[in-house]
Amino acid sequence: MCQPARIFAAMVAEHVELALFEQSLGNIEGLHRPFCDRVADAADKTAGSVLFDVRVDGDSCVQRMAAIGYGITGTAIIVLAKNGQLRCASVNGDTAVLVAELAAWYASPLSEQAKGDHCGAAIILLAKLRNSGHFTRF
Repeated sequence: MCQPARIFAAMVAEHVELALFEQSLGNIEGLHRPFCDRVADAADKTAGSVLFDVRVDGDSCVQRMAAIGYGITGTAIIVLAKNGQLRCASVNGDTAVLVAELAAWYASPLSEQAKGDHCGAAIILLAKLRNSGHFTRF
């Protein structure tokens, strides 16, 4: 990825983090909105679209993962840790196949989702992100 693209991808993640931070300030009486609502709101506020929102079974730290796409600009991944913390990172081209696989599963009808399995792709994507320095500590 060339330097301007890296900078813009980092800016995408920062905008999503800002939208999520603003949401946390708006929590009423300590109640948190559901993860899917928070991701959808962040996507709306940052002119992106939700590509997927999945459970991450079998991970010791992360319980949910979602992606917000920005066309050719890039993709931001948001994870919800088991302790309730939200983290965000931009992803690069080597994770595009996994993001596309999860997005296709997410966009399929519920009857097809029940037949398919997204867990393997989600765990591999999370592992690749951790290997590149994202989501290593919670």
